[in-house]
Amino acid sequence: MGLWGLFGKRQTDEVTGTKVLLCTLGQKLGQLLHDDNISYSRFYAAVTTKGFSTIKQLSQAIEQRYDIVHLFCDVSPGGMVVDGHGNAITGTSLIEKCSDSDVKLLWIASENKAETYIKGFKLGGKHINLVMTINRNGSKFSTFLERLLSRLSRGETMPVAWAALVPQAPGPSQQDLPSCIFAAGRPGVRLR
Repeated sequence: MGLWGLFGKRQTDEVTGTKVLLCTLGQKLGQLLHDDNISYSRFYAAVTTKGFSTIKQLSQAIEQRYDIVHLFCDVSPGGMVVDGHGNAITGTSLIEKCSDSDVKLLWIASENKAETYIKGFKLGGKHINLVMTINRNGSKFSTFLERLLSRLSRGETMPVAWAALVPQAPGPSQQDLPSCIFAAGRPGVRLR
């Protein structure tokens, strides 16, 4: 590789017209889905909201090439995403499915225990940002989500927007935030 290849113009990872899938897998979370839909719709025009009863339906939807998948699902103690029919997929396989379908951000929006995420959700070098919700903290989740989406839709990258909103040291400001785990597997993507 020549000098120009090292220091020349980098290819940008910028999405315009971001496509969002807000969905549930076998859960009855109408109000939370509705609230999060309002937040996304304020910043993105292409928002699809769906309820799925099987993992197969969810997988087929992911293949439609959404940029953001915001999913409400149950994660078992072993780290498996489970549908209402007893079918399961590991969190790692879900991440892989999303990454293979060029999803840039996978957000597990329902509350699950941190241990279940740690057991079953391995990023493993996949090219995707991942957020896993532990505690939505009531209505404070919507406020946080809107502040984050406002920054993302203006072209900030996820790590920059996240760091601006989530102090990296415990303190009183943490009380107004949901409790989430964020892994930056695609740090340079811009979701306009």
